[in-house]
Amino acid sequence: MYIVIELQTNNGKTANIVNAYADLNTAFNKYHSILAAAAVSTVEVHTAVILNEVGNTIASGHFAHAKETEVEE
Repeated sequence: MYIVIELQTNNGKTANIVNAYADLNTAFNKYHSILAAAAVSTVEVHTAVILNEVGNTIASGHFAHAKETEVEE
C-alpha cells in the first residue's frame, strides 16, 4: 500500500488531498502528475509525497512560487 499526499499552501493555510494505491508505479504516476501541475501552479507551495503503509517516505518533492510584487515605474 502506498499513500500519495498532495499539499497546497497559500497565505499560511495548508490543504491536503490523500490517495492510496496498491502498487508503487501507480503511486509514482499520481506523484509526478501532482508535481507536473505544481510546476505551473499559482499555489505558493505545492507539494507531493509518497509514503508506504508504515509512514516511511518513498519520495517527496515541491515547487515554491514566490508572490510577484508590482513595481511602479
